[in-house]
This record gives sequence, C-alpha cells and structure tokens, in this order.
Amino acid sequence: MKKYIFFDLDGTLTDPQEGIVNSVKYSLEKLGIADYDEKTLPSFIGAPLSQAYKEHFGFSEEKATEAIALFREYYNPKGIFENRVYRGVENLLSRLCKNGYALAVATLKPTPASNRVLEYFGLKKYFTAVCGSDLKRTDEVKADIIKNALCALEVNNKSLAVMVGDRKHDFIGAQQNGIDCICVLYGHGSREELENAGAKMLAETPEDAYGIIESLI
Repeated sequence: MKKYIFFDLDGTLTDPQEGIVNSVKYSLEKLGIADYDEKTLPSFIGAPLSQAYKEHFGFSEEKATEAIALFREYYNPKGIFENRVYRGVENLLSRLCKNGYALAVATLKPTPASNRVLEYFGLKKYFTAVCGSDLKRTDEVKADIIKNALCALEVNNKSLAVMVGDRKHDFIGAQQNGIDCICVLYGHGSREELENAGAKMLAETPEDAYGIIESLI
C-alpha cells in the first residue's frame, strides 16, 4: 500500500488553461509576436516555461527569461485566478486524507503562486507540503521538484510513494526518482503523449485515480 501521494497542480488538481494561455498571449504581444498557432499554447500547461518558449518559438535562453517575466506580469495579478478545480478532485483529496495518506503538491508552478491557488480554492488544508519551482531559476525540471517533495515528506522507502500528474514531465520525473506514477487523462496531456513516454497507469477521472492508488501494493 502506498503512503505518500504527490500531486501535480496544473492539469491535475485545477484547470488553469484560460489564465496560462492568456499569460502566454500577453508575453508574445509585448514581444511583438503576432504570427503563431494558438492551438500550441495549452501545451505550456505543466511544462517548464523556459523549455516551452524555446521549443515553440525558438527563443534563446535570454529571450525565454524575458518572456517568462512578461508572462508573470499578467499571470500574478490576474491569470492565476482564471482557473477552476476539476470535478471530483476535492473528494479525492478528502478521501485520501481520511484514509491516512500523506499528500504533497509537486509542481513546476512557483511555490508562492502554488500556495495562492491552493488557498484560493480551499485545497491547501489537504497537503503536508507544497513543493514548487524557485522563482530565481529557469532550469528546474519535474524530477527536481519530485526530489524536493520526497525530502519534504521524509520518504525513506520510495516504494511507498506515487506521483499523480497529467503530462509526460510528471511520468519522466517520477521515473527519474524511482517512484510510480499515475497519469490522469482529464488534464492537458493526451493519451498518446503519456503512453509514448511509457505510462501504464492511466486514470480517466479523479475517482479512477483513487481506485488505482488503493489497489497499489
């Protein structure tokens, strides 16, 4: 039986698409970039921002850093609340806590912003720790965040821990830390993306995720 459950935030607990897409649009507008495919913008959700700007727009490290600053110029006061909790998520968290699991958030969203979102939606009470990225760094990947979460919950036996996320970054980061990963299909990672990364445990809904967690030994 698992004891420690790590949750991604964007695309797993809440759907931040409107706010993140609007923040990317704002950054591109400020940089004078108007010719792009808007369908690519949701792929920024759950991905390292620096990596996403480089991958989709060919930005240099310097320009990606500038874009991230502009992104946050919109996101911090407004975009952060253009967001919603997925149906069934709070029930999932409540049931896990009642059954004695220790929960932590492991997200690439900066820690201060993560706490604001969790507090705004009344979800922070379910988590022992909130581990996000460092605002001063652009090189962190999901494996770094999961490692921090393992330390925060003082996990000595990794077989007792499992990551729950919606993108390949969650699965790969979990693998790199030697823990299992349940990938949810209601978020922003497609089945194709997740299966191509090697994910086997797939949950259509938060209720399905609960069932998988309870079945793991």
